Amino acid sequence: MSEPAKILDAAFIRASRHTARPILRNQEIMKKVDYVCRNLQNRACARLLLACSLAKVHNSDVDIRKPYTKIEDPDAYSGRTYDESYISQFINQHKLPCNPTTAFLTPALRNRNVVLTPDVNLVGRPPQLYQTILELLNHVHTNKISARNLLAETIRCLLLVRDERRQRMNTLLAALQASEGAIPLSSEGTVSLVQQHLACRRASRLPVLVVAAVYKVAADHLRERVLPLSAHTAADEQTGELGDLQITLVDDNNVVTGYEMKTRRVTREDIDRALQKISQASTRIDNYLFVTTDFIDQEVQDYALSIYEQTGGIEMFILDCLAFLRHFLHLFHRLRTQYLDSYQELLLAEPESAVSQPLKEAFLALRQAAESQE
Repeated sequence: MSEPAKILDAAFIRASRHTARPILRNQEIMKKVDYVCRNLQNRACARLLLACSLAKVHNSDVDIRKPYTKIEDPDAYSGRTYDESYISQFINQHKLPCNPTTAFLTPALRNRNVVLTPDVNLVGRPPQLYQTILELLNHVHTNKISARNLLAETIRCLLLVRDERRQRMNTLLAALQASEGAIPLSSEGTVSLVQQHLACRRASRLPVLVVAAVYKVAADHLRERVLPLSAHTAADEQTGELGDLQITLVDDNNVVTGYEMKTRRVTREDIDRALQKISQASTRIDNYLFVTTDFIDQEVQDYALSIYEQTGGIEMFILDCLAFLRHFLHLFHRLRTQYLDSYQELLLAEPESAVSQPLKEAFLALRQAAESQE
């Protein structure tokens, strides 16, 4: 019995040699695998396929539909163990477009103890994707396809998606480089570009990057710097941080300003939760600022202002995201191009769980179009 890591390596070599043509002969099943690997809305299901098919190849006695030890059948197995022990390293090594964390902690798959047959409702989104996953597992169980072929075909499809994405990104970046030397975007043109990007779908991480880029490009002028960003999905209670962004003095590690970003209206409850975090912090801060892309309620703003006396000198205020950016760009007008470059660098460095590939491509396309019109 080969070790799981060796099984994955062999499957990768096989998939790499057959990228031009499918490994699976059944066209209908091949299309199902391709659909799972290309689904932009959910990247966990591709990991599920990898983990379950790996387990079946590693131990032919298991039932691929039973990736939960709580089932307590002799042919059940821990899909999460295979996922975390082997799939994580594999997808990171080859930069495959999958979730960065195990599929078995997603809402549809955690805390389960049922056999994953086609009639199970996993209550996942999109429903068709989860139905397709169940059908593929059942195809292995009924010997329509082998787990070894399913594993290799899944890797093959992920390699195709990875390489196609790289090519699109390289093309967009080359188009931007070709336009270098033209008149740079104006400050208002830069604000308009960022506004268009913020209007894209699933853009909740972007306000963090908008403000972080300000501090990165103006650190020498402000004498303040932004601390490394935490994961988009990490809660402040878990990280022990004061907000989405933490600002320190250039020559000091003590946080002086905390930022919390919202793509909705800030409420009194948000302010009360911030006060609780501030009271539990190990060091005292000077400012706690909310940045929102939504309407600012004046009553809530007034409540935030009242915190100054309540805390004995900690400023709290709600800022409009675009107004914040506009003020900075006009104040530091000569840094406007460096700001865009900084925002782009932060954007492209974000994991796909925080900023999707289409959202990254959208910015590059929007910037290229904006700069070509200047």
